[in-house]
Amino acid sequence: MGVDPLKIATEVVEMARNGRFADVEKLFAPPLRAVASAETLRIGWESQHSRIGAISEVGTPVGEPAPEEWVAASGKAGLVKVSVPVTYERGGLTVVMSVDETGLLQGLTLAPAITGQWTPPPYARRERFDEHEVTVGSGALAVPGTLSLPRGRGPWPGVVLLGGGGPFDRDGTTGPNKPLKDLAWGLAGRGVAVLRFDKVTRAHAGRVAATPGFTMGEEYVPHAVAAVHLLQRHPDVDAGRVHVAGHSMGGKAAPRVAVAEPSVAGLVLLAGDAQPMHHAAVRVVRHLAAADPGPAAQAAVEAITRQAALVDSPHLSAATPAANLPFGYSGAYWLDLRGYDPVATAAALDKPMLILQGGRDYQVTVEDDLSRWRAGLARRPEVTIRVYDADDHMFFSGTGPSTPAGYESPQHVDPAVVADIAGWLTPPRGRIARFVSGVRRLVR
Repeated sequence: MGVDPLKIATEVVEMARNGRFADVEKLFAPPLRAVASAETLRIGWESQHSRIGAISEVGTPVGEPAPEEWVAASGKAGLVKVSVPVTYERGGLTVVMSVDETGLLQGLTLAPAITGQWTPPPYARRERFDEHEVTVGSGALAVPGTLSLPRGRGPWPGVVLLGGGGPFDRDGTTGPNKPLKDLAWGLAGRGVAVLRFDKVTRAHAGRVAATPGFTMGEEYVPHAVAAVHLLQRHPDVDAGRVHVAGHSMGGKAAPRVAVAEPSVAGLVLLAGDAQPMHHAAVRVVRHLAAADPGPAAQAAVEAITRQAALVDSPHLSAATPAANLPFGYSGAYWLDLRGYDPVATAAALDKPMLILQGGRDYQVTVEDDLSRWRAGLARRPEVTIRVYDADDHMFFSGTGPSTPAGYESPQHVDPAVVADIAGWLTPPRGRIARFVSGVRRLVR
């Protein structure tokens, strides 16, 4: 008699609910065990408990055939994707697993609960642009994407959107929200060609997990450069005005993309983190623990502090077990991050930059991150910095302290942010004319 993936998934949730993380780890297939452990699961699970309270209900699991890329990466033809909704006192999440034909877990993630459906933002001018599906990159790691192209006569300026850290889709989906889709639709309706795409860590999660030495550079740079080239080749896009706009870790990676592809016209950094990520992780976990103290929160602080110390250690190597490091990222990933200074990289670029920051953001902050961008890019006339006092990490406007629960209600990116980016990418015609005139005088 075959295994029942739905039953296994429900049992996994119940084991985690009762603190039996070692028993869950016993169900990990070798590729998953290589990048995660009982301790990794415990930290992630208990951080949710400290954030949104105790579990009040475990919902009915939903099974479906796993995506083709999951099957290809795992080599398991009978792989099943199972989603289990879990309701907490102050919110919810979905436990997503991939179960193979032997009953082992090839993948396990905690995803936000979807509490509503995305609707277009009020500033979207849908009648002014068309959308086309595209493929970004080539070969086994090519990813799907969407090109939002203004109607009418171009050529239009272009921008490639890069999502934050984690396996995000092209829309940056977080609960019911799609901040990257907000940006794409807002900008495309204002005369900007926008290309966004699923991250390789989402489209090819299993293959990436099984790749030794996978780094942040590999996570972002190849597909970002391919997306830039795709836009530059489009007849309705101005090849000389293709920019890269990155959110959060995508903002951190954006200068690296511009180094790899010098034809990038400029950068937009939205809440781009500049503080070393493992230090920021300790700061964020301590912030959340202070807001909702308890044994689980304190355990999470101790664990992330211990893991961050290992990243700083001279003993960190590519062979360091991922389970001992923050977020379950490999030693190679952290070595790459540790050796990358986004501010110094940006400072060496002779390109215009627009740096945007939310004043209510507790993940990437004015004090810890924007201060580094300001210091490193001081007295650079081509660098514009703007702070939106009411905005959080997603550039959702609000009041009071920002919390993770704030991302779980339907919201849209601040219209002022969209308008400012559009204005920066499409300067007034008079300014363009003066620039062209100046270039002509220099050529003569």
